[in-house]
Amino acid sequence: MTNWFTAAQSTKRMRLTYAPAIVTFAAIVALTTPVAVAATRQERPARITEATAPRAAGEPIMAIVSIKTQHVTFYDADGWIVRAPVSTGTTGRETPAGIFAVLEKDKDHHSTMYDDASMPNMQRITWNGIALHGGPLPGYAASHGCVRMPFGFAEKLFDKTRIGMRVIISPNDAEPVDITHPALFMPNQEAIAAAPAKAESTARESTEAAKAAAEAKKAAAKAPRDIASLTASLRKIEQLKIRADADLAAADKALANADQTKARIRGAKETLAAKAAAAAPDVQPKLDAELAAIDKAFTVADEAMARADDLKQKAVAKAADMTALFDAAKADTQPKLDALGATKEAAKVADKARADTAKAASDAKLALEPVSIYISRATKKLYVRRNTHKPAPDGGGEVFDTTIEVPVTIRDPDKRIGTHVFTAMARNESGLRWSAVTIDGNDAKDALDRITIPQDVLDRIAPTALPRSSIVISDEPLSKETNYRTEFVAVLADHPQGGFITRKPTPPPVAIASQGDFFGFGFGFQPNPEPQPANTRQRGGQYRQAPPRGW
Repeated sequence: MTNWFTAAQSTKRMRLTYAPAIVTFAAIVALTTPVAVAATRQERPARITEATAPRAAGEPIMAIVSIKTQHVTFYDADGWIVRAPVSTGTTGRETPAGIFAVLEKDKDHHSTMYDDASMPNMQRITWNGIALHGGPLPGYAASHGCVRMPFGFAEKLFDKTRIGMRVIISPNDAEPVDITHPALFMPNQEAIAAAPAKAESTARESTEAAKAAAEAKKAAAKAPRDIASLTASLRKIEQLKIRADADLAAADKALANADQTKARIRGAKETLAAKAAAAAPDVQPKLDAELAAIDKAFTVADEAMARADDLKQKAVAKAADMTALFDAAKADTQPKLDALGATKEAAKVADKARADTAKAASDAKLALEPVSIYISRATKKLYVRRNTHKPAPDGGGEVFDTTIEVPVTIRDPDKRIGTHVFTAMARNESGLRWSAVTIDGNDAKDALDRITIPQDVLDRIAPTALPRSSIVISDEPLSKETNYRTEFVAVLADHPQGGFITRKPTPPPVAIASQGDFFGFGFGFQPNPEPQPANTRQRGGQYRQAPPRGW
């Protein structure tokens, strides 16, 4: 064991014996020490300890992680509520700085990438594996890209956050500051008060329209069979009419033939009678016999003519009956055929009514949710997200509505605008109290000044804007990690993203929506949207890896 007293005496004698050398060495150290100390301070920021605000805490609205000082702070509507040290991604696997939201929560999660490592109280913020979770904190950045929090701290927070909570990962320290600006939504209190009843009534109308559309579709599907049946019945009656007409024509012909036969016999009899009158007595018997035969033939012809006339009378009656029957059947069938023929168009009309009422119901239901807007200078587009709270069928999480994506006007579009998050913290007398967090750039108000949100978008979302709604303005495009199971994922291109680059990108979602009705939301959701284009500014390893085919 070391004797600290003896060691101290030896050190004293050494200082006396080698004083000149020590002075020289001290001078060298004096020149290098400030740089070393500065480097040490940069790598090892002042240790943050867990802290809780001295007040009752509300529900967390956002979490801000500082990569520089390795700590996280959670905020409710009235300010910070808890703070704790963290450990973000180490060199080469850096936690990406940017804008995220909680996508999924798992109390007892284990890594699928790193040897089944325990990640207790995991709150996922990207589908490719970045999350907040409990873990060991060595006092510096040491994770594979996630944000490790103290185990107990992560456990206490787990049940207090919700899906969609904003997570901001900042390169430096950042905090929300109050802000007012005309561009920030000020809701209509009457619209907010009426929203629940409107959601209920439009949902009812949507259900009724969906039922009517289903019945119309069923009728349209059955119509061809009914048309074929009616047409076949009408064709049978028509064939009976044609046969009756043919019988009448045959009776007419038979009667005409009988009449001609009688006429020929009559002429022959008259000729023979004249011949008999002038004939000699010796041939008279022969002529009389011939006249008797002619009379007999005439009687037969007369009887045949009577039968033909009787057949004609019957044929005339039957033909008349068949004509009347056919005309009546045709008159009865044609409206039915017309109605059945219209079922296809009726089904189209009913389906459009279903889609329209489903969209109205979706909009009304979504109006009960906070709205999030992302405005990208890189793409010059505005994107809107609202959580539907419907479970995603192909990989966990919840489905976000993505129906609004429109061009946006940005003044001085070639000038950097920064990255700013504006959040509606709570209601106040004027509508909503807003805060701003800037993680890149300087002036948040200047960013708002440069943006013009289309009026039709404002009309759809501003009147019912609620606390927790947000507007994000950024130079960056949306990351390819943004999809229908996320709110927004956007990373700062100027900062390392090793934690992203070393992970496989999220596989494209499976397209399962049909007829514009996704999980009961008739908003034409595209379940496999094209990812936003990468930032054209080639800086700092912007995450650009395209999903491999078949992944």
